[in-house]
Amino acid sequence: MASATTIPIPTPDGSERKFRVSSPDRVLYPASESGPELSKLDVVKYLVAVGEPLMRSLQDRPVTLQRFPTGIEGEEFYSKNPPRGVPEWARSVMVTYPSGRQHKQLVIDEIATAAWAAQMNTLTFHPWPVRTSNVDNPDEIRLDLDPQPGRPFSDIVKVARALANVMRPLGLTPMVKTTGNRGLHVFAPIKADWEFLEVRHAVIAIAREVERSMPDVATTAWWKEERGDKVFLDFNQACRDRTLAAAWSPRPRPGAPVSMPVSWDELDGVSPEGFSIYNAVDRLNEVGDAWADLHAEGRAGDLTEPLKWWDRDLDNGLTEMPFPPDYPKMPGEPRRVQPSRKKQD
Repeated sequence: MASATTIPIPTPDGSERKFRVSSPDRVLYPASESGPELSKLDVVKYLVAVGEPLMRSLQDRPVTLQRFPTGIEGEEFYSKNPPRGVPEWARSVMVTYPSGRQHKQLVIDEIATAAWAAQMNTLTFHPWPVRTSNVDNPDEIRLDLDPQPGRPFSDIVKVARALANVMRPLGLTPMVKTTGNRGLHVFAPIKADWEFLEVRHAVIAIAREVERSMPDVATTAWWKEERGDKVFLDFNQACRDRTLAAAWSPRPRPGAPVSMPVSWDELDGVSPEGFSIYNAVDRLNEVGDAWADLHAEGRAGDLTEPLKWWDRDLDNGLTEMPFPPDYPKMPGEPRRVQPSRKKQD
């Protein structure tokens, strides 16, 4: 087993870094039906190969690292503070968490920093929906379409299309990607004019419209016991310190899946776990990056109308929705008690 190896990695200015990978043969993905085992060096080489589209998802954003020191079958943890030994070319930015606590978080501005994170056994990159110049106002809305057990992928696609049909008349430009698991992620660029709570309220209002349009398939019910077998539109991904896997990022599952941007035209033929480290580079070379223009000039949408929907729903008797359990009690939030427990009480 090699103790270390060095590979060249291009830099943003056109030069090159000689990047050292220690324990390059460490197995992070065991062999599976999808392909042979993948080592740390294999993961680093993958990140370099998809560097351009990956950087579009990560660059200029605080990033949380999901790390697996002994591979996907071992311990995992999330690094929010920059790990020790951050290279001199990397930077960080101060962010505020729901508790009010502040500390710095890593920013990945070039592929060598992502390779260094992989050297630290990172598999999945979780960027915040903000830029470093304004870490309190998101420039993206993100919804995670989370299928309950037994729900076919075709129904998740139907919910994604219904969501897009709600968003487009609002002037939003929805983009879709696989999660690397069973669901889909829908993103849209927005003007960075609203803080996290306002963005969350706009997302809830949009999700409620989808739920109204297809109540037998889609749900905004926060408590799992109320979701049945429906597709959950996870509005709480719009909360501060909530992140989703970056486009092109590896996911920690057998078969080395990646979260893959796809076009709306090809969505019906997509397999939820059909994209992996084994075939993602070929796809990039053949069809490019479906999210290449996610933040193209003029695409940033406005949340004024969905925020009016939020106020309308409040006037009609709907209330604030539950927040994630690690959040402090929020204004207007209902009791954090499971519905079945409420009935017992």
